Amino acid sequence: MEAKQFGQFIAGIRKEKKMTQAELAEKIHVTDKAISRWERGVSQTKRY
Repeated sequence: MEAKQFGQFIAGIRKEKKMTQAELAEKIHVTDKAISRWERGVSQTKRY
């Protein structure tokens, strides 16, 4: 999956669940900055 597509996927699910980036970050033990970068397609996690 491309970084941009992955970001859209993550953002879509997060918004469906009515979660903030900070809430998602806390649940998966990463920073809210990491979530932001993933959603913008700036970087991609190796964890998926």
